[in-house]
Amino acid sequence: MEYRTLPHGGEKIGVIGMGSSVVGAQKESDIAKTVRAAFDLGVNYFDMAGGHATIFPAYGKALHDIRSQVYLQVHFGADYTTGEYGWTTELDEIKKSVDWQLKNLQTDYIDFGFIHCLDEEADLAAYEKNGVLKYLTDLQTQGVVHHLGLSSHTPLLANRVLDMKLIDMLMFSINPVYDYGKGDFGFGENTERYDLYRRCQREGVGISVMKPFCGGQLLDKKQSPFQAALTKTQCIAYALDKPGVITALPGYGNEQELREVLSYFETSPEARDYSAVSTFAPENTLGKCVYCKHCHPCPAGLDIALINKYYDLAKLGDGLAKEHYLTLEHTSQDCVSCGHCDSRCPFLVHQSQRMQEILAYFGK
Repeated sequence: MEYRTLPHGGEKIGVIGMGSSVVGAQKESDIAKTVRAAFDLGVNYFDMAGGHATIFPAYGKALHDIRSQVYLQVHFGADYTTGEYGWTTELDEIKKSVDWQLKNLQTDYIDFGFIHCLDEEADLAAYEKNGVLKYLTDLQTQGVVHHLGLSSHTPLLANRVLDMKLIDMLMFSINPVYDYGKGDFGFGENTERYDLYRRCQREGVGISVMKPFCGGQLLDKKQSPFQAALTKTQCIAYALDKPGVITALPGYGNEQELREVLSYFETSPEARDYSAVSTFAPENTLGKCVYCKHCHPCPAGLDIALINKYYDLAKLGDGLAKEHYLTLEHTSQDCVSCGHCDSRCPFLVHQSQRMQEILAYFGK
């Protein structure tokens, strides 16, 4: 496992966590077994927005003795009190649901308390009007909730909540299907989505990635809107390369599927290369660096993807991006304009020309 640090809080979070949408279909004992196996393999971040209420007692049994070593992402608005998944913006119902979840999880605190599934303007208005946001901030003041977060598929509303300066973590759907305007939840233009990722990094808000495989569509040529299949490793690499991302949260139905995803850490750079997405990227997204590292290694030793990332962040107002850039062993001034990166970039970025642009911007 590899770990990334949450900017607001300092928690070390595994870059691959566990979503709960799939495992809930199993028996309670099998759910607990898979969850415990995940922890034993280094997973320490668990999302609790599943389709089945059975995940809660199962997780409680699996994690009660190691509760302080894991982070739970609990959603305010997801209602399981009936035994099935439901969704509500009513404060009293949310309070009952949260109490029920805490009891079954065998815990008295929540690491990440999330505003659940905010995709409509009316839902944000309801959460505010009904007192849900105040309830969440009160729980944070009391120490019951350690961090506030938001789950959304919509850049516009994610930005609206970021403006409120409430959250430390954003759960967002990141995959090529949505980033390139396909699928039911492909909200926002490609540039709008990337600007959201960069804003999160600039403001120290971590991103936990939902739907990295787009519900399995990206793994199946017949289901993919691009008529081409990617591997789980490629999808994970795609998500983890995006600015602001702390952890990706695929769902596992059992321990075998868990181990299959975690084999990511044993794969080569070639196996992680997702540059094939350039063949189905919209024309208006070409010529823009997506930090895929396909141009690596640079003969002059530049980390081209990271240089590009710091440049993009600096242009958006990240005051620390320049400092990070200046600490790199090799900066754009070391570019020898050999053209190696230009010939390898699947997104048609003229990187050697861009290095000169970056040099003029940073002055080094």
